[in-house]
Amino acid sequence: MTSSPHAGAPAAGDGPETACPYLDTINRPALDFDAPDHACSVTLDASPHIYACLVCGKFFRGRGRQTPAYTHAVEEGHYVFVHLTNGTFWCLPDGYEVPRSEPSLRDIGLALHPKFEPAEVAGLDGNDELARDLFGRRYLPGFVGLNNLSKTDYLNAVVQALAHVRPLRDYFLLAPNFDELGGGAGEAPAGGGGKRRLAGQQQQVRRLAYSEFSPLARSFSLLLRNMWSSHRFKSNVDPHMLVQAVSAASNKRYHVGRQAEAGEFLAWLLHQLHVGTGGSVVRPGKKKKKKK
Repeated sequence: MTSSPHAGAPAAGDGPETACPYLDTINRPALDFDAPDHACSVTLDASPHIYACLVCGKFFRGRGRQTPAYTHAVEEGHYVFVHLTNGTFWCLPDGYEVPRSEPSLRDIGLALHPKFEPAEVAGLDGNDELARDLFGRRYLPGFVGLNNLSKTDYLNAVVQALAHVRPLRDYFLLAPNFDELGGGAGEAPAGGGGKRRLAGQQQQVRRLAYSEFSPLARSFSLLLRNMWSSHRFKSNVDPHMLVQAVSAASNKRYHVGRQAEAGEFLAWLLHQLHVGTGGSVVRPGKKKKKKK
């Protein structure tokens, strides 16, 4: 009787604290979470259920039998995957989840979904400590280059400027924490806002959960978190996901290969971020009535 390559591996359905014997096969230099499209390399499907192979870096759909990810694991002997949306780690084809508490996976989780706590955000402007990427290159978080994707320099310039407007930056760095706190009217985490001050008064607003943000607002948040992260695998950042979200939201008014005026784009982007995070829209020709 021949032994299976998975002999000794835990069976599918084991508890969430299942140890994975294949973590030493992970190849970090092959991982690029800034890739232009988080789509399956086989079917070109861009569904929410896309997994990155942590051995070769390619993206595949699903993890059940006969899915591209499952087939890739069987045919190539690449067994460790991460779900690109929720950041869970899986061993295929056995089909069990690897605990996020696994210390050796922490750097990958932070590279995929950078996350900040209020205390970290409060100390960003005073930080002068250089970080190192996976290849030993030094960089200062918040002061990193953005790739030019053919005449997207105006977008890069606007994002670089907004990334240093502290109230806006802090809000989007802390935005993923809103899901943990829950939506509803009230105050956001420190630095995020959640109450708006108008004419010296506080006005309660509904705080959207991060999952309710528009695709453009979520992409902007992720880009800023990548720019300020000290856990980058690369010292430069690819803004492709934001560029795609901007193109879709503007009906290709702002698109790769098409130059635009930075000031005009700044006004458009700020409006889209306002609306995309739950802000109200005042239509042209209509004014809000003043309370007596």
